Amino acid sequence: MQEYDAMIIAPHPDDPEFGIGGTVARWIREGRRVIYIILTNGNKGSDDPEITPARLAEIRATEQKEAARMLGVSEVVFLDHDDQSLEDTPDFRKEIVRVIRTYKPHTVAAPDPYRKYVWHRDHRIAGQVVLDAVYPLARDRLAYPDLIDGGFQPHKVKELLFWGAEQPNYFSDVSHTWDLKIAALHCHKSQVGHFPAGWEDGFKSMHATRAKDKGYELAEAFYRVELPF
Repeated sequence: MQEYDAMIIAPHPDDPEFGIGGTVARWIREGRRVIYIILTNGNKGSDDPEITPARLAEIRATEQKEAARMLGVSEVVFLDHDDQSLEDTPDFRKEIVRVIRTYKPHTVAAPDPYRKYVWHRDHRIAGQVVLDAVYPLARDRLAYPDLIDGGFQPHKVKELLFWGAEQPNYFSDVSHTWDLKIAALHCHKSQVGHFPAGWEDGFKSMHATRAKDKGYELAEAFYRVELPF
């Protein structure tokens, strides 16, 4: 199994593009290999009274694959949990540890688990489980002896990036990949198709604010954690 430079662990299809799409596009232009891990199938994310959860899951998987292809993402893995169902359980933590040990990323990105108040529950749970899976569970040999027996050797992630952070400490220049981020977001028609005309302008303004005094035009913002051990 080939190792990856970056792993994006996202609760739902479309979260990678909203949260870190411009940075992903820049990394790929720089020659880095990126993998997406999509935790849920997004089967609750619609107000359409005619659509079924099964059909919505199919649509959202197709949209996510197309968005990832547009950005140049090497691989998309769907774990296929139901939308709104993520829980911080031993089995789920072990599942994420297995994924990390399988693909051995240098950097892992996920939603910030500590964003207060209005934040999708799946995002909070996903961020917390990813944090615990990276440190110490994926690292420690004795955490899951059965994974060792199955060939999943311990792995030390070097960097964590959390999008949606209320107090970001790391800003990524997406000035030259903004158009690609927006194009990838437009692949998610089931999610952005009902947005008001011109929503991209407000979204761009938010990213311009994040880049203020940084020396570039547009930025995605994260809370960054370096893992020295």
